[in-house]
Amino acid sequence: MDMIKRLIQAALLGVGLAMDAFSVSMANGMNEKKMAISRMIQIAVVFAGFQFLMPMIGWFAVHTVSSTFTIFMDAVPWIALILLLYIGGGMIKDGLEEEEEGEAEYEASTRKLLIQGIATSIDALSVGFTIAHYSLSSAFITSVIIAVVTFAICYIGIILGKKFGMVFANKSSILGGMILIFIGIEIFVTGIGLL
Repeated sequence: MDMIKRLIQAALLGVGLAMDAFSVSMANGMNEKKMAISRMIQIAVVFAGFQFLMPMIGWFAVHTVSSTFTIFMDAVPWIALILLLYIGGGMIKDGLEEEEEGEAEYEASTRKLLIQGIATSIDALSVGFTIAHYSLSSAFITSVIIAVVTFAICYIGIILGKKFGMVFANKSSILGGMILIFIGIEIFVTGIGLL
């Protein structure tokens, strides 16, 4: 039962974290209407790769610190709550501002794609704090699920961008922010023993 809960939580984290990358993927699709499938796969792989890497970096950082300072583990639910509320709130704010300001243009060159990958996955670093109590194999599986979900969402985002443009991009940031806030609250409540 605990494993099923972790898999569901990982998939939800993947959805929440992938929303920024989804928006950027839509923009890339809109700007390259004749994008080849190989390029679409490349973009989705870059975003998925960073979404895999960041939680693992966060896990290793917290795991190393927590093995030296065990008291740090008691702060993990608080850190996760604060980070996910901050990141989720920022995504909602950005989504609302995009509605007011209109769409920004994105260029999908390889250099810019890597920058987009880092920028849209930096919030996934905080996931390492939320899964610090997992074993290495569980953290790895969680990160793989996040990456697979991100790949699928970004690939779909590119297709939608090519077909429909940026109409839905800002809505995805708002949805992603709400999901991250929900997960932050759930992790906090579980971490301090209320659930």
